[in-house]
Amino acid sequence: MPRLYDDQVPDVSSPSRRPADDRCPGALRAHQAADGALVRVRIPGGRITSAQLRCLATAARRDGDGTLELTSRGNVQVRGITDPDGVDRIATALAGVGLLPSATHERVRNIVASPLSGLDDTGHADVRPLVGAVDAALCAAADLAGLSGRFLIALDDGRGDVTGLGADLCWTAGTGALLVDGRDVGLRVTTDVPAALVTAARVFLRLCAGRTGLWRIADLPDAPDAITAELGGPHAPPVEPPHGAPPPVGVHPGGFVVVAAPLGRLTADQADTLAAVADGSDLVVTPWRTVVVGSAEPTTVSTLAAARLVVDPASPWVGVTSCTGRPGCEKALADVRADAAAALAAAGPRSSEALPLHWAGCDRCCGRPTGPVALAVATGSGYRVAGPAGEQHGPLGVRLAQARGAQ
Repeated sequence: MPRLYDDQVPDVSSPSRRPADDRCPGALRAHQAADGALVRVRIPGGRITSAQLRCLATAARRDGDGTLELTSRGNVQVRGITDPDGVDRIATALAGVGLLPSATHERVRNIVASPLSGLDDTGHADVRPLVGAVDAALCAAADLAGLSGRFLIALDDGRGDVTGLGADLCWTAGTGALLVDGRDVGLRVTTDVPAALVTAARVFLRLCAGRTGLWRIADLPDAPDAITAELGGPHAPPVEPPHGAPPPVGVHPGGFVVVAAPLGRLTADQADTLAAVADGSDLVVTPWRTVVVGSAEPTTVSTLAAARLVVDPASPWVGVTSCTGRPGCEKALADVRADAAAALAAAGPRSSEALPLHWAGCDRCCGRPTGPVALAVATGSGYRVAGPAGEQHGPLGVRLAQARGAQ
């Protein structure tokens, strides 16, 4: 039986464990699940307009199962598409609101960025303009359409919140360090960051030529040295990258609120509510399955809470995610969403020190967050529960609290 909790799982990209062909879904190439087709819409940097979010809500309501799934890369999925014309209909709608600027590159626009950049004074730079520039540079490079749908670029504003998300390439403001496979290799990029990232991605593709199943830099041990040699200088002695916490749920002094989507899913109505309270300003979908809303007015917060979105940092729903489970996934051994909801209904307030908790329908643990996490994995006759300290025993509620370090 596979180990339930592997404390050696790295926080950076790991060698791929899938077939040689890249099956990562996109907006145009759907994945066929047990409950219908699934499309994944890339949202570079997580930034999305009210109109774009309304478009996704309409697509979910009309063609999907009525929900939007938020991913660990700040992207959005629509699933449960059973009409054969549904995927094409969604793609047409996405193109109309600017969510599908490139048909050839739509699966490789994988860019995460510090979600609070420009909203508070914590970072060294506002990376929001850089997100658009990097996205444009990727789409303008015809050869980079050959990147895997799993290749990830991160832009950290210096606070260290996205340096540990497993990006293949991560530029960090302040030092200008270009992390390769999560490590500082001494590269410093102080001008034309988009060009440097494109060059590094091209080196990776060149090394992949003629070989299959190579999707991430971690799949090629010689890639970091080759990228370093190609980019040249400047260089500096490698240092430990900054590591910061995700933006906490709740109202922030900067005049914005971070909202958690229960189990990482928004109903179409909840998405419409978020679009309405944003009042024309951008929202940010974060890699922690939360959404940043640029208003913290009392009426905004009460409207979000009334829509059953999580705005209280002490809510037991904070930090809890799940895979699809039954009936959407044929490999799942339980309806994990229903079981998670039942457990949360009986849970007390969340401790500020509690680890994230991920419910999974099988040992694959799809959607598992990066970093230390508690796991509840379906066995077909219950759940095995574990955290960094190992597997827990006893009543389910007690095991969950112990695995999260909350008891």
